[in-house]
Parts: sequence; C-alpha cells; structure tokens
Amino acid sequence: MDKTLYTLIVHSENIAGLLNQVTAVFTRRQLNIESLNVSASSIKGVHKYTITTWATKDIIEKVVKQIERKIDVVQANYFTDDEIYFHEIALYKLHTAKFQETPMASKLIRKYNARIVEVNPVFSVVEKNGMSEEITAMYDELRALDCVLQFVRSGRVAITTSSFERVNEYLTMREEKYLQCKKEQNDGK
Repeated sequence: MDKTLYTLIVHSENIAGLLNQVTAVFTRRQLNIESLNVSASSIKGVHKYTITTWATKDIIEKVVKQIERKIDVVQANYFTDDEIYFHEIALYKLHTAKFQETPMASKLIRKYNARIVEVNPVFSVVEKNGMSEEITAMYDELRALDCVLQFVRSGRVAITTSSFERVNEYLTMREEKYLQCKKEQNDGK
C-alpha cells in the first residue's frame, strides 16, 4: 500500500511522561516519527504535539484512536499536507571568513529569503523559515561552498487550514455537556 506523510496534532495536558506514552504508540506500530514538535498551545494548560509520520490511512486512524485513549490527551487529529499550513525553522552556523570570501554564499541567502541574525569574527548565524525542501536545498548549497560549521532544524509546526480549531470546538462541546449534566443534577434534587 502507498504511504502518505501525515501530520498528527495532539492536544494534551502538560503531564510528565505523556510524550513517552505517545511515542510508544508509534513504536508498537513500527512507525518512524519524521519530526516532532511540542509546545504550549493557545489554550492555558494544554500543550500541542505536532508529529509527522509516513503511514497508510488505516494505520494512522488506529494510531490516532490509541493516542486519544491516553487519559491526559484532550484530542488528536491527523491531516494531510493540503489540510494544514506548516513551516520549519533552521539555523545555519557558517564560518565567517569563508562566508565573507565567497560571494555565492550571500547570493544563496537572498535566493532562499533567509536572514543573517549574528555575525562575529568566528562565525555567522543564518536563519531560514519555510518548507523542508527549501531548508534542505539551502543547506546542501551552503555545504558545497564549505562554509557550514553547524546546522539544526526544528520539527514541523502546523495549523489547520479550516476556519475553526477542532480542539476549541471539542472543548466547548465538552463544557456544554458538563453544564447540562450539572443542570440536570440540580433539577433532580
């Protein structure tokens, strides 16, 4: 079967050990995590995991269901690339003397819409936001110029292209159910 690159967005409470539980789901299914980014979300006390993996639709649906069963997980969803807007960030640490001696290096930075964030006599740091392919292509071209000292990139960060946030809708629905139950309990007294 053909595999697709899926992006999972998992919202959870900020509980120690939950990341291990989530990654264990992938290990049991022998799925490799291509990228992982965890950060606070726009909802107080809720963290957002953005995970990419290659899988079939059947497998990714099972993975999401298993993740949602974790007690501290608020909600999990999966998306294809056309259902989300995503970016990565990369930092390139370049040898300053080689960088300044090579006019092509400056042209590459302009070509890829990157920006220089630090320059000192020993090294320069360049930052690039964008798609994975652009980040890799820029790295390959800078490496060919023999001026790269270090390179690091983030995992994917993503938001849905829909006009609503699924987790907000889910939490609103859950709150309404809770209030309805409380009302029914009070009416029954």
